[in-house]
Amino acid sequence: MPLDADLLLDRRRLKRRLSLWRAFAVIATAAVAVIAAWQPDVRTLVTGSSGPHLARLTLQGFIGDDRKLLEALDRARRDPSVRGVILAIDSPGGSVAGGEGLHRALTSIAADKPVVAVMGGTAASAGYMVALPASRIFAREATVTGSIGVILQSFEATELMARLGVRAETVASGVFKDQPSPFRPLTEEGRAELNRVVMDLYEQFVGMVVAGRRLEPMHVRALADGRIFTGRQALSLGLVDAIGGEPEAREWLAAEREIPASLPVRDIETRSLTERTFGAVFGAFAKGLVNEWLGVDRVRALWQP
Repeated sequence: MPLDADLLLDRRRLKRRLSLWRAFAVIATAAVAVIAAWQPDVRTLVTGSSGPHLARLTLQGFIGDDRKLLEALDRARRDPSVRGVILAIDSPGGSVAGGEGLHRALTSIAADKPVVAVMGGTAASAGYMVALPASRIFAREATVTGSIGVILQSFEATELMARLGVRAETVASGVFKDQPSPFRPLTEEGRAELNRVVMDLYEQFVGMVVAGRRLEPMHVRALADGRIFTGRQALSLGLVDAIGGEPEAREWLAAEREIPASLPVRDIETRSLTERTFGAVFGAFAKGLVNEWLGVDRVRALWQP
């Protein structure tokens, strides 16, 4: 492939632009360092306690045990400038412990300040659990919610291992220590023990629904078999309170809790100002490099014969 004059010029331009991006990265890193040294208290900046406002907690994806998030919620609870919390959920679920931790933290906030939950596309399993402390739960008609239950899964690969000529050796302190295990079938005794744990977690979940939704236990148990519901179905079953989104939640807060619709909303951040600034800078830098290196016109110019 001949190196003609246009190709050489194109490569020189690319090198110059890369040098500019490198200089930009150095300057941005220095700016982040200055911000980190200047900020007096990251916790104050994260909660944004400069005036009365609503705090918005956005939960997306898998719900796990998050210490920073729980600490941020506790600061919001103690911050007098936080008038209430909007909980925006778009999650298919997560761990029981993660959901329980958030449920407990939001219950503590709801004892002092109004909490409203707004369900997005999905708010199922632990995603539904965390909405239960809210004074009002809003869902879209097409929201996928419910899935009240607990699941524990494992796999067993003894047949595959036998075909491969592989055998596992286990030394355990008790007959239940290695159950479930992928290296041997689950015994009936082991299954009974695991079922005991799953059912205890299930009873905890049912209790949260009964208390949060003020429903009869028999009614909740009839729904708590893992089924999912649309938001419209959940409304008729008493699992949510209304159809709507954040605008409807703001209207309800204004009408029922005397929180003006004009009050600003600030997102609860678990990252420090330095982390957010550096993340934004790095994202812009990476995006610029990708655009420079993978642009269609540039690829065509570099590889044309």
